[in-house]
Amino acid sequence: MLTDQDLTESVRTAFAGAGPVREVKMFGGIGFMLNGNLVVAASKRGLLVRVGSERQGDALARAGARPMLMRGRVMDGYIYVDPPALTGRAVQAWLRLALDFVAPSHARSLARSGHGRRENENDQAL
Repeated sequence: MLTDQDLTESVRTAFAGAGPVREVKMFGGIGFMLNGNLVVAASKRGLLVRVGSERQGDALARAGARPMLMRGRVMDGYIYVDPPALTGRAVQAWLRLALDFVAPSHARSLARSGHGRRENENDQAL
């Protein structure tokens, strides 16, 4: 499990090679924006991931994932990943999933750079 500072640093590291990323304070943590679009946000509550409506069900089936609630309502297309489920590799995998939705061309450049790549076939892919 990563602390909130470690989580933020892990997200920064995972974004290496993805393009110009802007950090914005939001949701009680730091949101990571690419081309003006929120990709993920890191806070003490975990990792907020923008997965899109079509992939939300699959994302919620993964360990540690839960719906994002705002004022009692589920926010369609967003999920939270609880801190105990977050490791460096898990952050990279969640970031790949978010980039596939938000900026597919950046997800491909991230994969080419070697960041966020599975080291072996037994690592969990998202």
